[in-house]
Amino acid sequence: MSQPAINPHLAVVLSVFAVSFGAIFIKAADAPPLIVAVYRLGFTVLLLAPITLATGWQELRTMGRRDLSLACAAGLMLALHFATWITSLSYTSIASSTVLVNMHPLFAIAGGYLFYKEKVSVKGMIGAAIALAGSLVIGFGDFNIGGQALYGDFLAFAGAFFVAGYMLVGRGIRGRLSLFPYIIVVYGVATLFLILGALAYRLPFYPYPPMTWLMFLLLAVFPTIFGHTVFNWALRYVNASVVSVSILGEPVGASILAYFFFQQIPAAPQVMGGLLIICGLVVFIFSVTGGNRQT
Repeated sequence: MSQPAINPHLAVVLSVFAVSFGAIFIKAADAPPLIVAVYRLGFTVLLLAPITLATGWQELRTMGRRDLSLACAAGLMLALHFATWITSLSYTSIASSTVLVNMHPLFAIAGGYLFYKEKVSVKGMIGAAIALAGSLVIGFGDFNIGGQALYGDFLAFAGAFFVAGYMLVGRGIRGRLSLFPYIIVVYGVATLFLILGALAYRLPFYPYPPMTWLMFLLLAVFPTIFGHTVFNWALRYVNASVVSVSILGEPVGASILAYFFFQQIPAAPQVMGGLLIICGLVVFIFSVTGGNRQT
């Protein structure tokens, strides 16, 4: 395998920083959550379409029915992830939301055991128990704050489940498809599902303030293209567990940014629960031996 021009480990670190801005831009956008998700992915598709058509048109055109069906299923899971997680930010804090949604490695590795017969060690189960205990601490703290915060926690937790499903469905496809043909189909299908959801709820697609349109564009460029898409690129060169553990830096970055942008100071249960979840996830992920590389 040829070495990339950019150090993949450095790219992952920079991508974590980019992803951390996602919750900040969402909070700053004056639009319903589903509309934010529609334009985030819609702008991403528009920005990536030229390079995809230039470099991967032949692969797109010859994509098999099975791969196309799986990519559509991955797109549905991604749409559900964005719909639930972005909505959660309207009810709970950025700290709670980003920590809970980043529990997806637990679901992903559990799904790997169920669907791919990947075994989990005793150490991994201990890590899972620690992370789940952390989520209960956050939920109990937010329950004392009010029912809306607890509802937001539930939505963020659901977002973790759906993004894990997106990863599990797409795991096999990435072994057969290159990066841009895969992500353009997934992002495109996710956008269509989100548009249907917005239409079902009769949400307005316009007008919105200029600053909100800027937030839509920034969401597409930074947390999506320079964040999630670069994570997919890096998986060709570094172990998947390295990327998964690195993503755990997002709640920390988002919480710091939330303090500077919105003066949101995490409460004691959020700090304690967040530390438990991060520690548990690190133990859980490092208990998994190997870590397949994707091509």
